[in-house]
Amino acid sequence: MAAEISDRVREIAEARGLPESEVFERALERGLEDLWEHLVLARYLDGELDREDAIGRVGRSKVERVEQEREVVEEDVDWGLNA
Repeated sequence: MAAEISDRVREIAEARGLPESEVFERALERGLEDLWEHLVLARYLDGELDREDAIGRVGRSKVERVEQEREVVEEDVDWGLNA
């Protein structure tokens, strides 16, 4: 896996004309941002964070999306239990 990651970093760096270190930095930033959003949204759904706090941390569109996703899952579960 490490070799595969190095190959991908090298290919991205060459394609974008960037140093490999910058590709790693951008990947780390993007990965951390994704992990942060998942953490905030999970805490919101678990009731550990109120809606306005979650919106302040990750934005209204992401909070609304996760609310819609939760609603769809709940509807599917209800349908499955009552079919």
